[in-house]
Amino acid sequence: MDMSSFQFPANPLKPKRPGPLAATVIALVILGAIMVGMSGFYADLLWFRSVDFFSVWSTVLTTKVTLFIFFGLITSLFITTNVYLAYRSRPIYVPVSIEADNLERYRGQLEPIRRWVLIAIAVGFFYFAGTSGMSLWESWLQFKNATTFGVKDAQFGMDISFFVFKLPFYQSLIAWAISTLVLTIIAAAAVHYLYSGIRLQAAEDKTTVAARVQLSVLLGILVLIKAVAYWFDRYALELKEGKLITGLSYTDVNALLPAKSILAGISLICALLFFANIIRRSWVLPAAGVSLLVISSLLIAGVYPAAIQQFQVKPSESSKEAPYIQRNIEATRAAYGLSDVKVTDYQATIETSAGQLKNDETTISNIRLLDPNVVPSTFRQLQQIKPYYNFADSLDVDRYVIDGVKRDSVVAVRELNIEGNPARNWINDHLVYTHGFGFVSALGNTIDTDGKPTFSVGDIPPTSGLGKFEPRVYFGENVPDYSIIGGAKGSKPTELDYPDDNSANGQKNYTYTGKGGVPMGNIFTRLLFAIKYQEQRILLSNLINSDSKILFNRNPSERVAKVAPWLTLDGNIYPAVVDGRILWIVDGYTTSNGYPYSKKTNLADATTNSVTTSSTAVASLASRNVSYIRNSVKATVDAYDGTVKLYQWDTKDPVLATWSKSFPGTVTPKSAMSKSLLEHIRYPEDLFGVQRDVLSTYHVKTADAFYGGQDFWRVPTDPSSMGANAGIQPPYYMTLKVPGQDKAAFSITSSFVPRGNRQNLTAFAVVNSDYGSDYGKISVLQLPRSTNISGPSQVASNFEAKPEVAQALSLLRQGGSDVVLANLLTLPVGGGLLYVQPVYVRATSNTSAYPLLQKVLVSFGDVIGFDDSLKGALDQVFGGNSGTVLNNTSQSSSGGSTNSGATGNT
Repeated sequence: MDMSSFQFPANPLKPKRPGPLAATVIALVILGAIMVGMSGFYADLLWFRSVDFFSVWSTVLTTKVTLFIFFGLITSLFITTNVYLAYRSRPIYVPVSIEADNLERYRGQLEPIRRWVLIAIAVGFFYFAGTSGMSLWESWLQFKNATTFGVKDAQFGMDISFFVFKLPFYQSLIAWAISTLVLTIIAAAAVHYLYSGIRLQAAEDKTTVAARVQLSVLLGILVLIKAVAYWFDRYALELKEGKLITGLSYTDVNALLPAKSILAGISLICALLFFANIIRRSWVLPAAGVSLLVISSLLIAGVYPAAIQQFQVKPSESSKEAPYIQRNIEATRAAYGLSDVKVTDYQATIETSAGQLKNDETTISNIRLLDPNVVPSTFRQLQQIKPYYNFADSLDVDRYVIDGVKRDSVVAVRELNIEGNPARNWINDHLVYTHGFGFVSALGNTIDTDGKPTFSVGDIPPTSGLGKFEPRVYFGENVPDYSIIGGAKGSKPTELDYPDDNSANGQKNYTYTGKGGVPMGNIFTRLLFAIKYQEQRILLSNLINSDSKILFNRNPSERVAKVAPWLTLDGNIYPAVVDGRILWIVDGYTTSNGYPYSKKTNLADATTNSVTTSSTAVASLASRNVSYIRNSVKATVDAYDGTVKLYQWDTKDPVLATWSKSFPGTVTPKSAMSKSLLEHIRYPEDLFGVQRDVLSTYHVKTADAFYGGQDFWRVPTDPSSMGANAGIQPPYYMTLKVPGQDKAAFSITSSFVPRGNRQNLTAFAVVNSDYGSDYGKISVLQLPRSTNISGPSQVASNFEAKPEVAQALSLLRQGGSDVVLANLLTLPVGGGLLYVQPVYVRATSNTSAYPLLQKVLVSFGDVIGFDDSLKGALDQVFGGNSGTVLNNTSQSSSGGSTNSGATGNT
C-alpha cells in the first residue's frame, strides 16, 4: 500500500472537556480518597502521641521519607538524564533505509507527547524506586547506628556487627545500583535505536559515536559495580546455607572464595575495556571482556569448586570439613545463647521402692494437674458469669503467693465477648460494652472433690487472695476494634461495668477515667474517625461529647508492635496482677539473619507445636529465617489504660543497643522494673522453642560427633494431641527441682527423644524462669545410651495397653462421656523419670458440659499407677508409700470408682 499520500487530519477531534457536574464529581472522589488515606495517617499520629511514643512515629516517618526521596530522586534523575542525553545526541542526518523509514513513523507519533512521556518516566521511576528504597528503613537505621559485638568472625577477622548491620545495607545498595543501571541502559539504548543512533541493519557503524560513548560508559559502570558485588559476595559466603552447615566449607574457602576475588578482578578489567571503548570504534574488546567474565564465572566459580568437592572433599569429608563444622558449632551456640548450657549425665533408674520420692517433696507437691489447654471451657462455665464475657481457648501458667506460699496457678482474664451480647447495635457494641472485668486464677495442683479447679481469684466483683486490684480490662486479646468512652464530670455513666443483681437494671455502669485513648473533643477529630471507621454515627451521635475519647489498637501485642516495630514478639502473651493492676506481659526478641556461620532457623517451624495448631490464643512466630535471637525486651501493657512500657532485659545485646540508638529514650532500663513485676517474669516460650530446636542438633560440641549425627535429638510428638491438632510437645511451665539445683524454681521444660523412629527418652531440658542469678540458665539431663527410659509416646502407649487402665478408660467413655487426656508431664525425681498425666472426663450429651479431673495416670520405669488422686497413683507405683505428703493436692474425685493397683507394664 502506498502510504506517501497519507496525512494526519489538520484539526484532529479534541476530546470534550468534562462539564461542571462531572468535574465536581471527579474532584469529590479525589478529595474523598485523600481524606480516607489521611484519616489513617492522622489517626496514627494521634495514637502515638497518646501512648507517648511519638518519637517512634516521627523517626520511622522521617527515615522513610528521606529514603524515598533519596532513592527516588537519584534513580529518576539518572535514568531521565540519560534518556535526555540520548535524545539530544541523536544524529541530525539519518541514512535512508527501510529501518529508518519505519522508525520515522513512531518518532512522528511520539514527538507531540515527548515531554509528557519524559515526565511520566521521571515520575514513575521516582515513585517505584522511592517505594523500594523506603522499605530499607530498618536496614539503614541499623547501618547508621551499628554497635560492635566485640566478637570477630572466623574467616575474615571482622567484627560480627559488619555482617549483622553493615553487609545487608551494602548488598541492598549494590542491588539498587545494578537494577538502576540496567534500566538506564535499556532506556538509553531504546532512545538511541528510535532516533537511529543504533542501526541494527547497517553494514558498518551500527552505532553513532554518541551512542557508543554513552552506552560504553554505562556498561563500564555496570561491570564495575559487578566487581564490587563479587567482592562483597566473599563476605556473604559466611551466611550461606550448605548441605552440611551454614557458612564457609572447605570448598568455599579453597575454591569459591578465591574465585570471587578473581571474578572481581576480571570485572574490573572488563570495566576498563568498556571505558577504553569511548575512544575506539569497535566493540570487539568489550565483547571479549564480557565473554571472559562469563566463561570465568562458569569455570572458576562453577566447575572448579565442583571438582574440588568431588575429588578432594568427598573422599575424606569428615576430616576436610572438621574445622568448618567446629566454626559452625561455636557460632551457632553463641548466636542462640547456648554457649553456657550445662549438660549433665543422668543415670536414671527404672527401679521403684517405698519412700523413693521423700527428697522430692517440693517438686511433687507442685505437680500441675490443671492443663491450661483443657480447662478453658471449665473456666467459662464456672467463671464466665455472663455470655458477653469469655476466656481465651488457651490459658496461662504463672505463680502467685497464696496464704504465704508460692503456688503455680492457671490464670486468665475475663475479657469482653461482644458476640455474646444478644442486643447487638452500634451503641451497645462501641459505647456500652467497652471492657472486660476481672482476673481469674486457679491453683495448678489442687482440685475439689468434684474435679473442679480451686479458684484463688474469681467471681464478680472479684474475691481475691491477691488483694485489691483494678479489674477492668479495656485492652486485651479479644476486644472490639474501637470503643468510645469517657464523659463529662457528673454525667450519667453509659458503660456497662459488670452485672449486679442488686441494682434496679441488673448492672453497674461506669465512666472510664484512665489516661488511655485519643480525645475526640473537636469536630475535626470526630470527622477523622468517622471516615476511618466509615461510621457516620461517630460524627452525629449526641452520646459523644467534648470529654469523650476513642480507644483503638487495643490488642497488647499490636500496641507493642507499633511502638517497637523492630521487635519480634512472642506468640503467647500472658496477664499478671502487678502492683494493683492487670498487666499484659509481652516478650520481645531482637533477631538477625546475618550472624556468620550460625545455623539458620525458621521461626515458624521451631515454634509450632500441638498447642499452636489448635489454639487461637497461642500462635507460632511468623515464618522467617534467623541466625541470632535474644529476649532483649520485656514489655508490659496496662489492661486498664493501655500504657506501654519497654524494659531492657538483655543488657549485653548489641542489636538492642543499636535499636536503642535509633529510637533513644523508648526502652526503659531494667532497674526500673518493680519487684512485683519481676516476680511474674518467666522465660519466654517461643525463645525456648527456638533454642530447643537448635539444641537438638547443637548439643554436640565436637565436629566428629556432629558429622556422625548419631547423637542428634528431636522433640517428641505430643501424645495428648490427635488428628489435625497433632504436633510436637509444647514446652511446659512447672515448679520443680532438678538434680544439681539447690532449690525448686519455676521453670520451662522439654523432653527429647532420638532423631529418627526411636521413641525412648534421651534428654530432659529445663530453664530456670525465676528472676535471679540463675534466671535463663539451661540445664540438660542427658541419659546414657545404655539406659532405656520410655519417652512420652511410649508411656502413653503403655497407659492404654495396661488392661486395668484400658478397662477403666473404656468405662469412663461410656454413657455419653468423653475422656480427655491432658498434658503428659515429665519430672526428673526419685533418681529416674516420673510421668504424670491428668485424666479429665466431659459429658458429650450436654453442650454446656465441661471437663472435670477424675483420674491421674503415673508412670515410673515400667510401673504404672492409676487412681482418683495423685497421691494414690504415686503410692501405687512406689510400694504403697511414695514418701510424699500431699496436702490439698488432687483430692479424691467423686467420679470414677475404679482403683487399680500398680503392676509392671508388659
